[in-house]
Amino acid sequence: MENNIKTLRLEFNLTQDDLAKKVNVRRETILFLEKGKYNPSLKLAHDIAKLFGKKIEEIFIFDD
Repeated sequence: MENNIKTLRLEFNLTQDDLAKKVNVRRETILFLEKGKYNPSLKLAHDIAKLFGKKIEEIFIFDD
């Protein structure tokens, strides 16, 4: 699944570790999310979207 996490993280001047701590996951989870190798739970997707002030659909690109 593609996403805009890295772009948003950099806009907010956050490291992977900073973002991980804010959404209560390990840094490796953020790494795998950014590489598109991990599909987040709905709760994690919600927490990330809330942190960035975006809708889930604005961060995660769902293929039909």
